[in-house]
Amino acid sequence: MKIWKKLALASTVVLVGLSAAACSNNSSSNNSKSNKLTLWVDTEQVPYYKSIAKDFTKTHKNISVRVVQSPNGSANAKTDVGKDPSKAADVFEVPNDQLGQMAEAGYINPLSPSDTKKIKSDYIDVASKGVEWKGKVYAYPYAQQAQTLYYNKSKLSANDVKDWTTLTSKGVVGTDFTNAYVMWPVFFSAGTQLYGKNGENLHGSNFASEKGVNALKWFAEQKHNKGVMQTSNALNQLKKGNATAILDGPWNAANIKKILGDNFAVAKYPTINVGGKNVQMEAFLGIEGFAVNSHTSNAKAASQLAAYITNKKAQLIAHKEAGQIPVLKSAVNSQAVKSDPVAEAVIEMAKPGNSVLQPKLPQMAAFWNGAAPLISGTYDGKIKPADYMSQLQKFEKKIEKK
Repeated sequence: MKIWKKLALASTVVLVGLSAAACSNNSSSNNSKSNKLTLWVDTEQVPYYKSIAKDFTKTHKNISVRVVQSPNGSANAKTDVGKDPSKAADVFEVPNDQLGQMAEAGYINPLSPSDTKKIKSDYIDVASKGVEWKGKVYAYPYAQQAQTLYYNKSKLSANDVKDWTTLTSKGVVGTDFTNAYVMWPVFFSAGTQLYGKNGENLHGSNFASEKGVNALKWFAEQKHNKGVMQTSNALNQLKKGNATAILDGPWNAANIKKILGDNFAVAKYPTINVGGKNVQMEAFLGIEGFAVNSHTSNAKAASQLAAYITNKKAQLIAHKEAGQIPVLKSAVNSQAVKSDPVAEAVIEMAKPGNSVLQPKLPQMAAFWNGAAPLISGTYDGKIKPADYMSQLQKFEKKIEKK
């Protein structure tokens, strides 16, 4: 599961020259020396990326690839690479909210002009924006991740799940108010911004406002909503039958299908009432990608590998094996993706107004650390209504520090 938790401008940027053909899976390296590369992926991804890497070496015969699991998962890529970049993998998986931090620290370099052009033209807009930092692209995107609503259709109808009030009066939603990735987007529904409209304005947050207070009021109200269950293991509660719906991401779709069987159903988030208005409940939109270690000794080969493992064939394999939702236009438009209800719901949630792309500012680390206690403290009643505004002001100031 991707729980998105997230350092000195580095050495001169080295742009890696890579032809467009290399991205298309039709080239082979012209280097005479043998290139040995290491690829970090999440534990459950190792088997199918070994297969993808094997195919890569068939067309790049002088490159060998060792696929191993990330030390602490891709969600901790910045930390793992930062321990000693020279010993980290040549190519590693990274969620987009860490790209700004890694670029500023000098762990990764911008992609070549040809690869940048290809990503901007062949991938969905939000994917290219997701891997962009200060006008430059830093990773090869391969998946989009936005949470959706999974539910037991023998207990709830498609109509029931369209609105939070109806949903929680007819069923029980299992969710986690200690998880900022899941719950913070209620602030977006309330009309506030995090680091501005584009997510890169350090002083662009405005949740220390009446709209932000409305979001906190909503959290507090859920404590007394019998149709809302606080749980750190929603899957288990769904399996036990204690929850009839949960908020979760595509990474858990296969597990949810096993639990619900023929009663499996998925939909976009419902509308919620915040500040007296019925508005769309929003989610964070994350873009998963593969970045090239700026300390690699085989930059060209590493870039070729990163491009290959995010091509159409690789994205469709990741979709089939792990339910990852592609971002390459040709893969998104494939029959396999179009016929997948989970993909349909995620793609719908990825649209503007339904989700907000995770900001990439280095200060996101401070955001993740402080957002969860603010939300859970309000939900639990430990933070009192009289203190809502002061707590929001304190937090907003904290995440603006350089």
